[in-house]
Amino acid sequence: MLFEKIKSPGIAHISYLIGDGNEAIVVDPRRDIDIYLEKAVEEGYKITKIFETHRNEDYIIGSTELKAKTGAEIWHADEMLDYQYGKPVEDGQEFMVGRLKFEAMHTPGHTPGSMSYILYGYEGDPWMVFTGDALFAGDVGRIDFLGEENLEKTGSWLYDSIFNKILPLGDEVILCPAHGAGSVCASAISDREWTTLGIERKLNPKLQVDSKEEFIELHGEMLEYPPYFENMEASNLTGGDPLASYEKPAALSPDEFAEAMEDDDTYVLDVRMEVSYASAHVPGSISIPLQNLPSFVGWFIPVGAKVLLVTEGEYPEKAIKHLYRTGYDDILGYLSGGIISWHMAGKKSESVNTVTVDKLCTLLDTEPEDRFILDIRSEDEVESEGEIKDAENIHLTQLPEHYDELPEDVPLYIFCGSGLRSMTAASLLQNEGFINQRVVLGGLIAWNSTTCPIV
Repeated sequence: MLFEKIKSPGIAHISYLIGDGNEAIVVDPRRDIDIYLEKAVEEGYKITKIFETHRNEDYIIGSTELKAKTGAEIWHADEMLDYQYGKPVEDGQEFMVGRLKFEAMHTPGHTPGSMSYILYGYEGDPWMVFTGDALFAGDVGRIDFLGEENLEKTGSWLYDSIFNKILPLGDEVILCPAHGAGSVCASAISDREWTTLGIERKLNPKLQVDSKEEFIELHGEMLEYPPYFENMEASNLTGGDPLASYEKPAALSPDEFAEAMEDDDTYVLDVRMEVSYASAHVPGSISIPLQNLPSFVGWFIPVGAKVLLVTEGEYPEKAIKHLYRTGYDDILGYLSGGIISWHMAGKKSESVNTVTVDKLCTLLDTEPEDRFILDIRSEDEVESEGEIKDAENIHLTQLPEHYDELPEDVPLYIFCGSGLRSMTAASLLQNEGFINQRVVLGGLIAWNSTTCPIV
């Protein structure tokens, strides 16, 4: 038997490759599909079927890419939507893959037509269940995509799906969700790598309820999501353009890079670490360090924009994959030689002031000058980690809506958990004309100010 759990960092997406008897299926494939092809070929399997658990919002599905390479059948959920590819799977429909049986089970809530897939073992009992975004380790799928007016309805659907369909499969059944910790498809997914329905029944906070009404009250909330989600929803009905049709982004000389920047629809994205960006960067660029790219690019760069990349000078393979997965296809190229080549060509650069967290604590306790502390952590982080007294909390994703509330005449200290997100905030503010911002390098663990304690 073949079983591979394939994770996509950043969006915390998980897909699965399962096979038996030389035949294999893929559940919720990502857009860059080489990993499925390589693993299947290495193990001697042919991919014949593709199962989608729901119409995804946070990444472009790779089903049509995979079908083009393998000829595999595509079975999609949410049959009421106007899909331009594949066939709608039906509740109770069964599929054989070698000696393994899969059964589709309608589990609405996250979306109206969400499907889970039960994998039966060789003995005929449920062995695993692929739940998509219905049930996660430590959380359940968000139910707000149909609007606040439908929270009670979608919450009721999800409760029935989990408590009346998924959990009754048995405590010993292995849970295989479509996302891990860090996904925007739920608010508090656990970092448990492997879990079972029994573990979730016991430990999942969202399942510790006595009634459907309590479940809806606990879980029925509107969560924020980036603007690019709407584009994902549309693309995932058509299947998106094949990646094979795109040319490899070019290495651009400083002059070519500067010329490309002149287009108003072009965004310069710097994916280096925060200290590199602070030292010197291309004017007008946005700092989103590589590890944060999938989580935040959709908030600050519109889908359809042309993108130029700045790295340490190397080909930005990982950044390009992250962008393609989230629908940013118009990548013009990257700065060949990095910021050093930019300087050698005599081009202007800018910098961002930084301060270590212990230095800021000392300043707060010893110097009376006016200052403004901007805490860009999320509300959940503030609640769990502690609030900095006298700091203004504006989550990074909401910052553009609050520029007019920030002072321009006093030092503006930007604080997050480490400094990575703070540099993104600083780059946005710099592009808006702010000149007094200073990124706080370090995290909450190092905070020891007596004037502005953690409360």
